Amino acid sequence: MDRHTATPEVTDLPGDRAREWVEYHHESAAPSTYVYEFVWDRTAPAEGPFCTDVDGNVLMDFTSHVAAAPLGYNNPLIMEPLAEFDLVDPLKIAGQDFYVAGGESPGDGLPGSSGLMERLTEVTAHYDMDTVFLSNSGAEAVENAIKIAYDDSDGAKHAITFDGAFHGRTLGALSLNRSKSVYRREFPEISGVHDAPFCDDRTCTAETCSCGFFADGDSRLREKLDPERGHIDPDDVAYLIMEPIQGEGGYRFPSDAFTDEIAALVDEHDITLIADEIQSGVGRTGELWGSDHYALEPDVISSAKGLRVGATISRSDVFPEEKSRLSSTWGAGDVIASAQGALTLDAIREHDLMDNATVRGRQFKETMRDADLPGVDDVRGKGLMLAFQFDSKERRDAVLEHAFSRGLLTLACGHDVLRILPPLDVTEREIELGCDLLTAAIADAA
Repeated sequence: MDRHTATPEVTDLPGDRAREWVEYHHESAAPSTYVYEFVWDRTAPAEGPFCTDVDGNVLMDFTSHVAAAPLGYNNPLIMEPLAEFDLVDPLKIAGQDFYVAGGESPGDGLPGSSGLMERLTEVTAHYDMDTVFLSNSGAEAVENAIKIAYDDSDGAKHAITFDGAFHGRTLGALSLNRSKSVYRREFPEISGVHDAPFCDDRTCTAETCSCGFFADGDSRLREKLDPERGHIDPDDVAYLIMEPIQGEGGYRFPSDAFTDEIAALVDEHDITLIADEIQSGVGRTGELWGSDHYALEPDVISSAKGLRVGATISRSDVFPEEKSRLSSTWGAGDVIASAQGALTLDAIREHDLMDNATVRGRQFKETMRDADLPGVDDVRGKGLMLAFQFDSKERRDAVLEHAFSRGLLTLACGHDVLRILPPLDVTEREIELGCDLLTAAIADAA
């Protein structure tokens, strides 16, 4: 497959082999959120945003596996170094009990978990972070973030989250979710979690906004935390957790007035700020972290997806001193995933992929805004974290299906939002092609 000339080629979706694989998969799989009957053939040609399914259909993947494959398929910046790796069995070790080396001395050979953690402290040094705990997934990264925040809080029992938040599917993370009710319904929850509006009103000021966060020159959260008038004692708040840019909740980008107020409140009351960067981090927005766009100064960062492993990053004084307070069997011992994560960070920095994300994201927004598309209420994004908001959920769903039938993979989020996540090295031609396919899909759905 030649990425420079490839185009989607679709004959039948889903095809017979895809249906067979899906049926076989569900014989043992628990019910979950399968968006398409799309079965990627990992042995077939794939490069950049282009991939092949088990029936030979060529599709253009603008989901990047929900941002977990930030450089797309078979990128040589990742594949060429890994081709020299002398694979052994096992490739997963008990990562919090044993160590693994990748060369004659630290820094030699392919980076492992130690090399990944070193890189993570380098790219969070501007937040004075120096310590990393690796795990398997984003939910685990969040769970460990809230654990260390509670541990560091001298018994504080309250937490603050935001309307529209999504932080994961394990029970602790679920307690913080404020997006769709299906995620939390009938599950037990951590007590003491309070919520506040997430302000994505672009016209918002510190005086008033349409979301209800500000009113009469004051914020709802400031009122709640007021030592005299509020109902939450700020000294009893263990942490405030937020996505710098909400993902599953609908690709909601916060107003500057909102993030300025959050920064001021956590500073005034000395509240630990946890930034959930699982979808907005690792260069996706044109900065390494979504927080970098705003006045936010996180105390803890939770990362995963594009990092290939889960990671909880903070300062050494925030992490518990007792060795067994945090532990995980496999998280820090996935040799290949750690190498992929470290090489991904290297590629992003060394090949100016954050700059590319900014330029190509601007190209996408300008192209689609200029197209004056029917039923599209908003085209928004930072870098290559992009979204359409439609006038109805039904239209959004129809566009998703029509794009799929034309060979373009996209993803829904929120109520009526379509999210677009091209690989960070996407080219001008590929953005043009993706925009053409989306424009046609929107016309199909009109």
